[in-house]
Amino acid sequence: MQLTPFRATYPRLNKIDSPDAFFGTVKQDYRTFYDQGYFYKVEQPALYIYRIEQPERQYTGLVAGVDVKDYLDDRIRKHEHTLAPKEEKQMMLLRKRRAAVKPVLLAHTSVDKISDWLQLFTEQNKPVLDIPFDRDECHKVWAIASPALIEEVQQLYRLHVPVTYIADGHHRTSTAARMYQRMVDGEVSGDFNALFAAFFPVQDIEIRDFNRVVTSLNGNTPAAFIAKLSQVFEVAPLPEPARPRRKFELTMCLREEWYRLRWKERVMLEYADETVILDAMLLDHKVMAKILGIEDVRHDRRVKYVEGPKGLDGLLKQARKSEDSVAFCMYPVQMEEVMAVADIGQVLPPKSTWFEPRMKNGVLVQEY
Repeated sequence: MQLTPFRATYPRLNKIDSPDAFFGTVKQDYRTFYDQGYFYKVEQPALYIYRIEQPERQYTGLVAGVDVKDYLDDRIRKHEHTLAPKEEKQMMLLRKRRAAVKPVLLAHTSVDKISDWLQLFTEQNKPVLDIPFDRDECHKVWAIASPALIEEVQQLYRLHVPVTYIADGHHRTSTAARMYQRMVDGEVSGDFNALFAAFFPVQDIEIRDFNRVVTSLNGNTPAAFIAKLSQVFEVAPLPEPARPRRKFELTMCLREEWYRLRWKERVMLEYADETVILDAMLLDHKVMAKILGIEDVRHDRRVKYVEGPKGLDGLLKQARKSEDSVAFCMYPVQMEEVMAVADIGQVLPPKSTWFEPRMKNGVLVQEY
């Protein structure tokens, strides 16, 4: 990866009474906040160590610019399709803010030399930002401003990180590429050579489940629906709500009753030649399309997606909005599967992954 330092814009923490409320609105209101003096731009270009500390663990990565050509040359790999309307929305936000308020999250294979270097720097230097949030979460930032140290870090990533994977920010990445091309074509002014990115090793990235609620049984009674499911699943009732315990297992809630679903062996054999077999892919093929009549899970309004951190309560809250709903709880996709799918140029089914850590909008800003 070709990393570049940048002149960051910092929030003025002494003006902020509630970090959760303030940073929760920066995405839409950044330019207003900037004009009111809540942010200032530092003079010296730097690279930044970004750490999220939680009671149970911490996540440490590096924030920098990265050459857009690394994306165009497939060294920054994607696992999702992007949608033109969302890209247009990102373009509008970028023009309105004249800034990127959160870096794209890029995952890379763990490199001990990089992790050790970042850890030693944080032990020997004070953070430039230390922001406490609710739920005992703290976001800390260290600036690497010495030209000699910047060169050391750049060399480490050039040597040891040949490829990265977009974990969060596919539309921001594709929008950055479009802005770069417009700059090259002379359609816009400004410097759009670099993508604003945060590099986290896979050891510091978690993937949570992303679950589904379908608001229609496609004319089936609950009994008929269970009967059709039993053609592709081993179906067993559960005494209480539960998440799946392993890959190729789902749990389901139908009319307040819970079931454990395991794919039948014959279903698995149909996909034996696939490089990666995902539960979401099988669910889309065997249940959404063939039983529920949903061919386009990306756009069909009967399908609602509930991120794993909302828990089973969040899933049930969505399911209870319609009497005819069925909820499916998925086992989390593994990072190795995401990387394998991206490496062969394919994409995951929509809403397959919920990545953590979740950086906050406005903690570090790249202005254009």
